[in-house]
Order: sequence, then C-alpha cells, then structure tokens
Amino acid sequence: MKNPWTTLSKKLIYENQWISVSEHQVINPSSKPGIYGKVSFLNKALGIIPVDEEFNTWLVGQYRYTLDEYSWEIPMGGGLLTENVLENAKRELKEETGITANRWTEIMRIHTSNSVTDEEGFVFLAQELSMGIPEFEETEQLEIKKLPLKKALQQVMDGEITDAISIAGLLKVAKLLDI
Repeated sequence: MKNPWTTLSKKLIYENQWISVSEHQVINPSSKPGIYGKVSFLNKALGIIPVDEEFNTWLVGQYRYTLDEYSWEIPMGGGLLTENVLENAKRELKEETGITANRWTEIMRIHTSNSVTDEEGFVFLAQELSMGIPEFEETEQLEIKKLPLKKALQQVMDGEITDAISIAGLLKVAKLLDI
C-alpha cells in the first residue's frame, strides 16, 4: 500500500545511548500540514519465555521508573540493532534468571507502540533448561519467581501483568503449547 504521509523535514531533538527522539514536519493523509514525534530505539527489544518439562515458567519483577510502579514481566532486555537477536536473547535470559536453554524457538516479531516508535521486538520460547546464577546489570534490581505457565497466563487475564511484550508472548506460547 502507498504511504499517504509526506515528510517535509526531520530534526533530532534528543539522543542518548538507548533512544533518539525526532520531530517530523509532515503533510498528513488529509493533505494538511502537521507534526509527528518519533522515538527510535537503538536496540531491539527481546523477550524470552523459559518453559520447563512441567510447564513452569519464570517471571522477573522490577520497579519501572517510567511507570513509577512495580512490574512482573517475562525476562527481557535489549540487543544492538546490528547483533544477532537469538544470541542477545540467550545473554538476556542468563543475565536476568541464570537460566540457559538448549532449544530456542522464535515465536513472534512485535512492534511495541507503533504510533510513536519504530521499536522492533522479538519473543523466544526457551526449552530444555539448565539453572545457573543470574548476572544482573547495574541498573537491575530484579526479583525472580518460578510459577506454572497457567498461573502466569491467569496473571495476564487478571491484569496483573501489563507489559505488552510479556502479554503477547505469554498468550502466543499458551496457544503454541496448547495450554
């Protein structure tokens, strides 16, 4: 389909090691001038759902500065745009939970909030697990909990898990594993 937007100009407003924010002068689909703000991430979002033989999974809890609230999520993190997403997902799972996996399946590609950002995410199912020791980053103060996958799905349905990548990934895994 043809793009109905015309970009007249772009201006970088802000940038740090994780994101850039740009302002775009546009002609919108109704042929009127307008403005569009765009957040570009310098990493790909990576979510991992580890599942053991008994259909247990692991969630990580942390205080999210941007929300000013505590959040339970699947293990996740970021990987540089130029790096292999699977290798980065393996690193993130080990860092946040200590878990390594012998079997990996990419279950989805996701755009996290496509009205304001071009962030691209990937979610993996990790199976055939081995336990180890987490290696948290300096910005992470995580709580890890093991629970039945059905319980995690119930937390999605009850609104206790609100992170978009976690919700989408857990619902997809439930369908794939027929839970």
